[in-house]
Amino acid sequence: MRIDYRLLHGQVAFAWTNFLGVNAILIANDKVAHSNFRKKTLSLAKPSGVKLIFKTVAESVQAINSGVTDKYKVFVIVETVKDAYELVKNTEQINDINVGLVASRPETQEIAKSIYVTVEEIKQLVEVEKQGVNVIIKQAPNDGDVRFSSLVKDRG
Repeated sequence: MRIDYRLLHGQVAFAWTNFLGVNAILIANDKVAHSNFRKKTLSLAKPSGVKLIFKTVAESVQAINSGVTDKYKVFVIVETVKDAYELVKNTEQINDINVGLVASRPETQEIAKSIYVTVEEIKQLVEVEKQGVNVIIKQAPNDGDVRFSSLVKDRG
């Protein structure tokens, strides 16, 4: 799973899809799932030969848990740490979170280039990391892995 506030764009659509060898992309986002305009816009970045699925976070949890996604190698993309946290807490199949781009908002602190998190988001990611989920900061596939916890030791 990748957290990227831009959701599907060139780098995610091509670099990450090829790097991971996926054949399906699941965009788990409540607003996008209910917006035909956003779905059409994001579909423009879909790589050929890759299935693109839009679901709410709750529908994504249900789909993953039901096994309907098992026939695909799925790349889940969420917009926020909160959405990633909800998916990880309610499924057992997500073992890796790639924190790519998290937008700057009020009450956030920058912990890495283009990664802005609140104290609550730090707690959520540290919690899932302690439960065995691999949480890494990595903007592009060729970047080195940076463990999330190594950036927030004395924060939050």
